[in-house]
Amino acid sequence: MRHWLVKTEPDVFSIADLRVLGRSPWDGVRNYQARNSMRDDMRLGDPVLVYHSNAKPPALVGLAEVVREAYPDHTSWDPESSYHDPASTPEDPRWCMVDIGWVETFGREVPLDELRSHADGALADMPLVGKSRLSVQPVTPEQFRFLCDLAGARSVTPTGRIRRRRS
Repeated sequence: MRHWLVKTEPDVFSIADLRVLGRSPWDGVRNYQARNSMRDDMRLGDPVLVYHSNAKPPALVGLAEVVREAYPDHTSWDPESSYHDPASTPEDPRWCMVDIGWVETFGREVPLDELRSHADGALADMPLVGKSRLSVQPVTPEQFRFLCDLAGARSVTPTGRIRRRRS
């Protein structure tokens, strides 16, 4: 099991939107390193931290999980889509997406400035607190647990797994 952080702009797609939908394709990723992470490394059940970028302030806002592993991102084939890529075709897809499912909206957003205040400690090697612009990035299990503790997450076990709700 790996842990992830995904960035989204809340005016385009927010944690509230994910909560309403329950699950959603994570489409439109057009960076090869982020694509490779989704395609090669994201697995069913992996925990995902959701981060609102381009927000005031940018902040860690919730928790999701991978509910479908990588498959071709069809938005790249649609000339009407803002994610269109004419070099990607159904026969030779260049881009992929995963589906993520909502788990929890944090009771407390953790702003980027607060995350950066831990850059010399628990979050020292975390791409987000540096200058990384990647929309999909790995998070170590230690960073994941630290961030969930900061946010007061209720849906995470001490081992960093998603706590299953009873039906």
